[in-house]
Amino acid sequence: MVGITNKIMLAEIRRQQKLSQDLVDGQTAISTGVTLNKPSDNALAWVQVSDIGRAQAQQAAWQTNISYGTARSGNAEANLSEVDNLLTRAQELVTSARNGSLNETNRAAIVEEMSTIRTTITELLNQKDYQGVSVFDDGQSVLVPVSKGLNLAVVGTRQEVSEGIDVNGTPMSIDDILGQSITAIQSGDDTAIASSLEGVKSAQGHITVEQAKQGVRSDRLEVVGTRLTNIGLDLTERRAGLESTDLQEVIANVKAQLLQLDAAQSTYARINQKTLFDLIS
Repeated sequence: MVGITNKIMLAEIRRQQKLSQDLVDGQTAISTGVTLNKPSDNALAWVQVSDIGRAQAQQAAWQTNISYGTARSGNAEANLSEVDNLLTRAQELVTSARNGSLNETNRAAIVEEMSTIRTTITELLNQKDYQGVSVFDDGQSVLVPVSKGLNLAVVGTRQEVSEGIDVNGTPMSIDDILGQSITAIQSGDDTAIASSLEGVKSAQGHITVEQAKQGVRSDRLEVVGTRLTNIGLDLTERRAGLESTDLQEVIANVKAQLLQLDAAQSTYARINQKTLFDLIS
């Protein structure tokens, strides 16, 4: 009989310990707002939350790539805009060089400014950001993964931007075109200057097209980024629905468990006050 009584008492102790732990869990759920803390709380919900967590981690990585791509795209757009402005100025200078009344001093000043424009454009095309990443890719655009199965080229290549410009049937680079203009101005040959002006205009038209292409790249990044943001919000909402505490239900459970624990402890105390004779009689 004593053995049976001891087993009953141990079972009661374990039951009270379980009630105490359930109370702690309930109070934690109320204070943190999160009910799902371990697989045993709800196995199915735990699996779903784990899947959502992995999806959120992947979404975060893609969002980081979008931010990286957007920064590079912004730098490329800024440099293309500056190249466009410089070529506009080059057109003005070459046009003014066709004025037959220019003296040597005026011509030398135009040549000097054209040389500065040529150098500056070369620097813009070869510029790197603070991390040492080139504003424009070299040879082939780097593809950036931004969602499942989708990799985007976020900037054009330096070769696409500055080379292969059709000038009266001849492919030329911006550097070649500006070099040709400088030589023509130095010579004072109006026919050569007029021909070089057509080259500068072709270069600016080419840059305008490259600006449009870069704008399309930026728009695609923005569209994908918006979609990722919306998916991220949906995942967060789904996860919150699985993890979040139903305060009304949890508070009711905590109150019921408190009553059970109080009753169990009172009963246990009364039993412990009895003598061995009382228990076996």
